Amino acid sequence: MKTSSPNTLTEKLKSRVVLIALFVGSMWAVFFLSVALPFLHLNEHGVVPRSLDGLQGILFAPWLHASVGHIAANTSGLVVLGWLCTWPNIAGFWRATIGAMLGAGLCAWLFGAPYSVHIGASGLVFGYAGHLVARGYYTRNLVSILVALVVVSSYGLSLLFGVLPIYPDVSWQSHVGGVLGGVLAARAGAGAANRVRVR
Repeated sequence: MKTSSPNTLTEKLKSRVVLIALFVGSMWAVFFLSVALPFLHLNEHGVVPRSLDGLQGILFAPWLHASVGHIAANTSGLVVLGWLCTWPNIAGFWRATIGAMLGAGLCAWLFGAPYSVHIGASGLVFGYAGHLVARGYYTRNLVSILVALVVVSSYGLSLLFGVLPIYPDVSWQSHVGGVLGGVLAARAGAGAANRVRVR
């Protein structure tokens, strides 16, 4: 059985710390830019349901936040769940990120209220959670199952209430879409791993 040397483990930890720091840090940078230069109206580039221009928000919305409280609330989930998605490989993080962004953005665009603008990274947070839980189910790997159980026990109630249309000004559509995108990304990752093993 192959084990990681201390140097290899250090490199893996360092690369993941840098990735998460840059990823989440870029969101804070955009937020500070929007505060410093309000005339840019950056938050208008979120998802606008059933508008062709609003499709750009699928890419931009996770980097746009309405307030310090908004981005701060998303930061802990992005850091913790995003970090867990980087293991066992960083490709899983990008797969979950792309799946969650597409799922959250498309659901907000299809099912959001007319003339609303959906912004924020909470769709990503829900996508990461959905990805981690689904990964445990699809891979049946002991570590992945344990991670899934930790996610459910820690975030279960937040996930449940977050996908229900009970809070005004909260994009439950993005949350539902993020979860679906994360689950589909986990399914795709498990399928890819199985194909590699078969070869």
